[in-house]
Amino acid sequence: MTTMTDPPEGTFRLSMLINDTRYRSYTFQFIALIVLIASLAFLMSNLFANLAAAGLNISYGFLGEPAGYDVQQTLIEYTSQSTHLRAAWVGIINTLLVAFLACVTATILGVIAGVLRLSNNWLVSKLMSAYVEAFRNVPVLIWILVINTVVISMPAPRAYRGETPDAEMFLGLIAYTNRGIYIPAPTWGAGSGLVVLVFLASLAAIWFLRRYAVKQLFDHGREIKTLWPSVGIFFVPTLLVYFIMGSPIGVDIPELKGFNFQGGTQIGRPLIALWLALSIYTGAFIAENVRAGIQAVSKGQTEAASSLGLRPGRVMNLVVLPQALRVIIPPLISQFLNITKNSSLAIAVGYADVTATLGGITLNQTGRAIECILLLMAFYLTISLLISAVMNVYNRSVSLKER
Repeated sequence: MTTMTDPPEGTFRLSMLINDTRYRSYTFQFIALIVLIASLAFLMSNLFANLAAAGLNISYGFLGEPAGYDVQQTLIEYTSQSTHLRAAWVGIINTLLVAFLACVTATILGVIAGVLRLSNNWLVSKLMSAYVEAFRNVPVLIWILVINTVVISMPAPRAYRGETPDAEMFLGLIAYTNRGIYIPAPTWGAGSGLVVLVFLASLAAIWFLRRYAVKQLFDHGREIKTLWPSVGIFFVPTLLVYFIMGSPIGVDIPELKGFNFQGGTQIGRPLIALWLALSIYTGAFIAENVRAGIQAVSKGQTEAASSLGLRPGRVMNLVVLPQALRVIIPPLISQFLNITKNSSLAIAVGYADVTATLGGITLNQTGRAIECILLLMAFYLTISLLISAVMNVYNRSVSLKER
């Protein structure tokens, strides 16, 4: 009997790096890596040579110097005498704030518009189609300026003195002005932390209840009502602890004093314009992603679920959307990244994001263009990688699992 064995391996020769397919790909990759390193080294040496010729050097000592400028909207303590580093942190937090708000709002708008685009109601479907086409095909910068113009056209604070009949606070709590929106703010007393913890625990309990109801439906075909139990869990424990602790959380309502409102919380006009523009613009793209994901699910799934007696809303929530997520999530990650990067257009309406503080005023005052740009690049790269990592983890959790 003849046996087949692999031919004996010969000695390694340099020509095998090109002629042998086992090593050829590694050879080309190594050559490409050497070329890349050499190119970066040349560019860096050229940069340092030019800086030395101009009597300059790369230094981040300017971050410890006083900034010397004010920022209208801050979430942390800041004055004009704070350092440039503090101003950069203010811009970073403002950027993260508007990006988070826009991501949440755009997702809600996109899901609603995407589902309604497939509605059997002709008018609703066409209205959603018009929304998608109008906002997708106009640059986001124009929408930012348009919404900013709309906010500017709102009445001035002094109009709420009664000089203008139409200028009245909504429910006596919210004032819409050309400087922004003034809303009530909570005041925290002793024991308020316990109330917040109970509220968060109630939200977690509602989530577990709904997960349990879905599991019972899928495993045993038993439908558990969750609406009223969820309402009870949401309100009752928190209200009980609130009154037992002596009402530690109050409300500070904005009031017109002088030429402006005092008290409450002000949502500035630039933040409103940027937030709404990014949300509505990106929501149009997310709507198309949602529509494509729903249409990727076989109609047989909907018909089978309907034959079991499930209502259309339950069919969409329990059968169609969970299967459509594996198509929706990957492009949704790109839309979240686009929101974060498009927030750099905030300078068009005077919103103090990181591009306006670190990449704008700080850069112009210190002349440290290279350092500021490198920090901006590092910030956006880090945020983008974090968003991608978190969303990829979620994407793997909803993807199809092989048995």
